[in-house]
Amino acid sequence: MKRVAISTLGCKTNQFESAAMIEQLLAAGYRVVAFNEPSDFYIINSCTVTARTDAETRRLIRRARRLNPDSRIIATGCYAQVAPGELENMPEIDCVLGNQEKLNISSLLESSGHSVADISHITHAEPLKLTSFAEHTRAFLQIQNGCNAFCSYCIVPYARGRSRSVTTDEILQGMRDLTANGFKEIVLTGIHLGAYGLDLPPPTTLATLVTQIDAGQIVPRLRIGSVEPNEVSEEFLKLMASSGNICHHLHLPLQSGSDAVLHRMGRAYSADFFRDLVVRISAAMPDAFIGADVIAGFPGETEAEFAETVHLLEELPLSDMHVFPYSSRPGTRAATMPGHLPDRIVTERAARLRGIATLKKAAFLERFVGKELEVLVQGCNDNTGMCKGLSRNYINVSFPGTKALVNEEVTVLINSFEGDICSGNYEPAA
Repeated sequence: MKRVAISTLGCKTNQFESAAMIEQLLAAGYRVVAFNEPSDFYIINSCTVTARTDAETRRLIRRARRLNPDSRIIATGCYAQVAPGELENMPEIDCVLGNQEKLNISSLLESSGHSVADISHITHAEPLKLTSFAEHTRAFLQIQNGCNAFCSYCIVPYARGRSRSVTTDEILQGMRDLTANGFKEIVLTGIHLGAYGLDLPPPTTLATLVTQIDAGQIVPRLRIGSVEPNEVSEEFLKLMASSGNICHHLHLPLQSGSDAVLHRMGRAYSADFFRDLVVRISAAMPDAFIGADVIAGFPGETEAEFAETVHLLEELPLSDMHVFPYSSRPGTRAATMPGHLPDRIVTERAARLRGIATLKKAAFLERFVGKELEVLVQGCNDNTGMCKGLSRNYINVSFPGTKALVNEEVTVLINSFEGDICSGNYEPAA
């Protein structure tokens, strides 16, 4: 059997697509091995959000060639989609495939030449098939691809094409397949998740889809990926708050707390809108994990504008933040904007925001000391006798237990926390 190794960079959508490619390759008779092992084929599923991720893709390509000089090296993903020529010029590369070509990876793996379709012309979301996932307890399910927003800093619409949705019937069947294979939690993912269904005939919405999933009781735990702030409707919030299956967890891309910066970014909401939304989420679901994305040092960001972001973040009941130092991406409008800040200032601002995120996370975790959490057990270590798992509201939990608990949801009494992890005790039912 020929060996294939895959390395994945970037978002949960890429993780889903790598898992689907692995399933396709196994069905075609290949043997999948770890990326650090000798292999006949190396696939790098790339990200291109920043110049740093592009560099990481090139580093992995060179590493693969060192691991096996006689191997065939394939680059796919978003970097391969938007800048195929850069990768084709690397002497280590044998084949560059675009995002659409992932659908036929098993037939293209040994083909000669490169293949990158014009993704802007793709109008139908043909779903990658996936019935298993490496994590064995939680699975990602891609329900949407592409984006129509064209925010000034983002290359993703050029890498992923226009927004297009998987049909409801295909999603429901995909969920049934995953739960039939033992998954207790499914995470709905997409590039622009809140735009789900708007392109389908007839149009529908993410709230309508989630209502149907919830009513069908298909999976014990349903988790929603990142949703744009202006796409979290009252209907959606009420559904999340009342459901026994939908996890109380939302991730919202804020990006800035300054209206002027949001305008330059091309974001379709204000800081006041975001403030009101987070307050409403917290009121509807007091235990909810509310995460946010923030960009530090956007071109032209003044001290006063940065201070507006700091003030907003400090006052809101957020649970954590993903902080991104602004990185200029060729091909975006922001790359040609005036006022690019020195790296030192961008780094300093990002560090300050990360400090706020650390305090927010600690305050959130402290609220659950002395309380019980429902935890899906993801693994147990026989040597230490400790299990680890994830609560419905996205808290990592460690507690004494055995491997018999893996893929079971158990009640854990939290007694402390350190860093990002809560510790507690599980008492088996009598």
